[in-house]
Amino acid sequence: MTRGFSMEEEARLVILKELAKEDNKAMSSSRMQGFLLTGFLIDKSREWVEAQYQYLKDMGAVSVIARDTVKIARLEARGQHHLSGLINIPGVMPVSARPE
Repeated sequence: MTRGFSMEEEARLVILKELAKEDNKAMSSSRMQGFLLTGFLIDKSREWVEAQYQYLKDMGAVSVIARDTVKIARLEARGQHHLSGLINIPGVMPVSARPE
């Protein structure tokens, strides 16, 4: 974790980045949970991932739909603007703060 930012703030940035990499700009919470664990050693429940999805939705960065027992987040323009450095979304680590 980068100093000065919470795990949640860093995870939210990672979530936005991963959504941007997807062809359809979307990913289920269960798949994101696995990605966060294997790629970033963030070992949290699917419900925790869905809480991050909800936060990002509340900030206008993603849209969220429910499918069966999981939720699917889709990157929205505001989330892409954060990734591009055009805006900073409160509670989401700035792109410039996290080395690649």
